[in-house]
Amino acid sequence: MAIDKRVGSAAAAVSDVRDGATVMISGFGGAGFANDLVLALRDRAVRGLTLIVNSATHPLSFTHTLIEAGMVAKVICSAARGRGKGLSAFEQLWKDGKIELVALPQGTFAECIRAGGAGIPAFYTPSGYGTDLTLGKETRRFGGRDYVLEEALVADVALVRGDVADRFGNMTFRYAQKNFGPAMATAAKLTIAEVRAVQDAPIAPELVELPGVYVNRVIVAGGV
Repeated sequence: MAIDKRVGSAAAAVSDVRDGATVMISGFGGAGFANDLVLALRDRAVRGLTLIVNSATHPLSFTHTLIEAGMVAKVICSAARGRGKGLSAFEQLWKDGKIELVALPQGTFAECIRAGGAGIPAFYTPSGYGTDLTLGKETRRFGGRDYVLEEALVADVALVRGDVADRFGNMTFRYAQKNFGPAMATAAKLTIAEVRAVQDAPIAPELVELPGVYVNRVIVAGGV
């Protein structure tokens, strides 16, 4: 049977995401947000999600709609602060004790995901040592410098955005789209990708930026 990872709709792609799932969502600074998949997940109205996402409040990402819909119990991110005046919905929920926040330095956040995909359970880093971000975490001294032990991050599902895919799930990215998506794809049990276009012919090996072995389902962004 020929391999074909294309799925007809975002709704079908996320149809088996369940309550309590841990979900990684790609995106940084306006690029690489899997917004079609995020909106489809919002429409499923599951509960108790843990989100692993760089920013919980970025205006160009629809991640905040999951939070506003009451679907999220915990957020692991490197940017929790909203923009503009007043508190974002996420910040207000955190202030009211209704949502859990784990804030990580951005480099640590990225490395936690990479480590999860590589099967490395934890690692030591100097980032954040001595700050509130690392209170209660194990520390050790190496070579006269203090380090903090950080645990790897893994997920049930990763929602990633790319540029082009083939039917085998191999993907390319456009410029800054290639932020957290490739690492998240390796660290999740199920990776769902949305792309600008899908082609029947295999992408040339030298152009593949995320091998299809890490991708389970592909949809065309803006598709039915």
